[in-house]
Amino acid sequence: MSFGIEAAGYYVPGLYLEIKDLAEKRGIEPAKLEKGLGLHKMGLSDVHEDAATFAAEALLKLIKDYQINPKEIARVYLGTESAVDAAKPTASYAVQMVEKVLEEEFGTRCFRNCDVLDMTFACVGGVDALHNALDFVRVNPDKKAVVIASDYAKYELASSGEYTQGGGAVALLISSKPDLLEIENNWGIASESVFDFFKPRRAYKKEDLNGAPEAYPDTIEIFTDEPVFDGQYSNQCYQDRIREAYNHYKEITGQEKPYENWKYIIFHLPYAFHGKRVFTEIYSLENDLSYETADEQKAVAKSENYLKLINDKIEKTQRASSEIGNMYTASIFMAFLSALQTSFNENEELTGTEIGFVGYGSGSKSKIFAGKVSDGWRKVVEKWDLFEKLNQRTSVDFDTYEKLHRKQLKKSVNNQYKGFGLVSIETENPVLIGARYYSYQK
Repeated sequence: MSFGIEAAGYYVPGLYLEIKDLAEKRGIEPAKLEKGLGLHKMGLSDVHEDAATFAAEALLKLIKDYQINPKEIARVYLGTESAVDAAKPTASYAVQMVEKVLEEEFGTRCFRNCDVLDMTFACVGGVDALHNALDFVRVNPDKKAVVIASDYAKYELASSGEYTQGGGAVALLISSKPDLLEIENNWGIASESVFDFFKPRRAYKKEDLNGAPEAYPDTIEIFTDEPVFDGQYSNQCYQDRIREAYNHYKEITGQEKPYENWKYIIFHLPYAFHGKRVFTEIYSLENDLSYETADEQKAVAKSENYLKLINDKIEKTQRASSEIGNMYTASIFMAFLSALQTSFNENEELTGTEIGFVGYGSGSKSKIFAGKVSDGWRKVVEKWDLFEKLNQRTSVDFDTYEKLHRKQLKKSVNNQYKGFGLVSIETENPVLIGARYYSYQK
């Protein structure tokens, strides 16, 4: 019996900022971002959007596109590092939203008997959710699970991470009927506790915060979406962990050069060109091309054979990322969708080909696994229209972008939006302070 991905849905926010507009305002040469990093557009969350609405949109699209009975879904596992609550899982908000929309067709609380939870390990949390969902359906082959990866990447204004921002969600139906991708149960894993990128609680004195309630303690801890990070160190951690996980994958599979068997290499992409940059070390080690200096590494990266590898196995996976930006947990799955959508559009046959996945999450952990494309992949992919949907988004000017970032706007930029939206956050009822309420606009 085989297990893997039966179907997939996604959601990308409808607003974006042109990267060249950001570059010009920040005094950066646009070509450095566009040609150097592969960045063209930055997906932006509107006022009414968050990780919960992203997840709900992707889940509802999955269910509607493939006519799934929600009562057959036994698990919903959400990978995110953009949680809307530190205790109540963001998945519970998403499931509740979708339940209300499906109420007329499937009755009240159609997810009543579904296990719902979040998983967090920076950008690899979605892969963790997939790993656990696969374990579940292998033990319970008559049941289905849904994995959702939902996030938005937000950095401080004018920081070195600002131009990589993005957001959205991908939802995967996991079952013993893998019409899209059959996933092998071989996982190369490497982890080490480091501080390359993290989101700590920052401490402030109450007297320094205007308007802090008297009942608050003298030291107040505040959480923000913007991380503490060291870009160079994080790149090194990424490279170290994927090398270790790749070697572990080789050990457990007995394969000499796994990447040579892969039609596509699917990376977590903090920016579009990141995967092809960090893979030079593994490529060099696999082909006895040692390097010690940055110039020697560049020579490997520009070699004819490596450029062919990029063109054949990586380039198509980058295309969606260039148009969206970093989706954190969802970025690896969006790279997967990007590759398959491109092959579908180019009428390329993928059935039986193997695809390798290179996941990474800061903090830090890598997971490497592979799967084979199934006979029914075209019928799954034909529902996506990924690049057509990306072309239907609305651009915003730089001033609007900064106001959205600073949360200075009270009304949505797209006030005619359809779908899920945050309506209010409780501020008065003392036993419900912070409770979030959502609605669905048809």
